Amino acid sequence: MSEYDIAVIGGDGIGPDVTAEAMKVLDVVSEIFGFRLRRTEYPFGTDHYLATKEIFPDKAFEEVQGMNAIFLGAIGDPRAPVGLIEFGIIAKLRFELDLFVNLRPIKLYDERLCPLKGKTVDDVDMIIVRENTEGAYSGMHGFAHKGQALEVATQTMVYTRAGVERVIRYAFEIAKTRPRKQVTLIDKANAVRAQDLWTRTFAIVAAEYPDVKTDHAYVDAACMWMVKNPEWFDVAVTPNLFGDIITDLGAMVQGGMGIAASGNIHPGKVSLFEPIHGSAPKYAGKGVASPVAAVMAGSMMLNYLGETAASEVMEKAVADLLRSGRLKGVGTGDHRTEEAGELIMSEIKSLTAKV
Repeated sequence: MSEYDIAVIGGDGIGPDVTAEAMKVLDVVSEIFGFRLRRTEYPFGTDHYLATKEIFPDKAFEEVQGMNAIFLGAIGDPRAPVGLIEFGIIAKLRFELDLFVNLRPIKLYDERLCPLKGKTVDDVDMIIVRENTEGAYSGMHGFAHKGQALEVATQTMVYTRAGVERVIRYAFEIAKTRPRKQVTLIDKANAVRAQDLWTRTFAIVAAEYPDVKTDHAYVDAACMWMVKNPEWFDVAVTPNLFGDIITDLGAMVQGGMGIAASGNIHPGKVSLFEPIHGSAPKYAGKGVASPVAAVMAGSMMLNYLGETAASEVMEKAVADLLRSGRLKGVGTGDHRTEEAGELIMSEIKSLTAKV
């Protein structure tokens, strides 16, 4: 029996609620497919910080580094200073574990979820590969004359050839496995001239993949085309800041934040999986948040761990429930949290009973 060590951080707001349901679903599929998830739960988040002044202690971080994967529910609470918990947990994990790929599947499971007129499930099936450790989020910022009328604020975008090349290469490797075999570079090199490094590196890497088609779009045009013609995109690779924006747009195209999941990945090393919705503190503990995105994050985690059959049945269960109308939606209040979880677990059992 394969065994995997998993760190679980429920986090803030609705994070613990949706995480609990995702763990129940993972328990079901692990039993069916014959593997074991050894979970270690950590209390880190705003409640823990307010009670102890701890954010992510070194001892716990060392433990997490030795695990196979990390599952994070959500981070963010207005009771803490802006960015303190986010940088202390999610950014710490991304940067100190060098999770250089932010992987965001954007897939429509039921056309009724899509806000775009006339678009079907065949039109929305793309993967955004966002560089996750450089760019505007690398932390190089500062202030001069802070609080004065002539205050100056600066933030430096940082791109390295090695960092750009490895994430572009990752995008091409994904494209090789997909039917359309296409990678689109999304940048703004005409205005942000430092991004010419992306343009040149993309061309160099593309030459090594003659069977993969390539395309290019400036980020403003890419946002327009994602709304007008989402079917144009297969795999797209983009710098950190643009990826952060584009993936939220993509989430709405696929049906909302309540269905969208992401992976923060360093291939072959411990990696992080999470729903991309916020923590929504006002709904914490009320049992009204949809766990679908958390379940999809669990599916991504299993795929990364090599449990592809279990991952696929989790995704299929959600898709079947949405298409049949048994799962009425993926927003707050569409179902009780536990009710949605039970529907997914029941569908998984039904699907696997037929095999």
